[in-house]
Amino acid sequence: MSKELNKKEELILFLSDTDEREGLLGKKNRKLLSDPLTDNNPITVQVLGICSALAITVQLKPAIVMSLAVMAVMAFSNMIISLLRNSIPSRIRIIVQLVVVAALVILVDQVLRAYAYDVSKELSVFVGLIITNCIVMGRLEAFALGNGVYKSFLDGIGNAAGYAFILILVAFFRELLGAGKLFGYQVIPDSFYEFGYSNNGLMLLSPMALITVGIIIWVQRSRNRALIEEN
Repeated sequence: MSKELNKKEELILFLSDTDEREGLLGKKNRKLLSDPLTDNNPITVQVLGICSALAITVQLKPAIVMSLAVMAVMAFSNMIISLLRNSIPSRIRIIVQLVVVAALVILVDQVLRAYAYDVSKELSVFVGLIITNCIVMGRLEAFALGNGVYKSFLDGIGNAAGYAFILILVAFFRELLGAGKLFGYQVIPDSFYEFGYSNNGLMLLSPMALITVGIIIWVQRSRNRALIEEN
């Protein structure tokens, strides 16, 4: 019995790299998942990953697929770098991180080509650009290199979820107001158009994505004054 307990303790220490006996979803671990959704969102607070928010949010479907791709890459790259963190020489850590992320991105891209070719073609080069996504590289450098495997996994999931939330929210409004559709299906009734309603074509242009993100940032800061930077 004592041997089994020792093995469990060793596993906890290996995963967490700390002496704390915290549950799998303890307060600190839950914070890793919840903070990026609100007070530390990678797009609206850290202002990272803006490019894809502008480029692939014309429709909901590619935005969701891109979000899932980033989540898979972030979660597993965080885990791998955390596993290797004590073996990576400091001078080449960026190169190692890029190699790990590139390998995962290639794997994700091949899966998309095999099972969602139309969406993969629509996303085009943006899947490949996950390799240089500031959010991915930032979390590897700031978190995975200094924390255990499990915490790094949660950090990757949390930050990817925060990124996905903004991407999907922007895509929802752009497709709905710009084309009157969601997932390619018309949701605004024809009767609205008969009464003179017309789609806002500006919502389909990239500048409106930036404006939409700006509005979300404004709403978030108006609700949480602590996020407003002092001059």
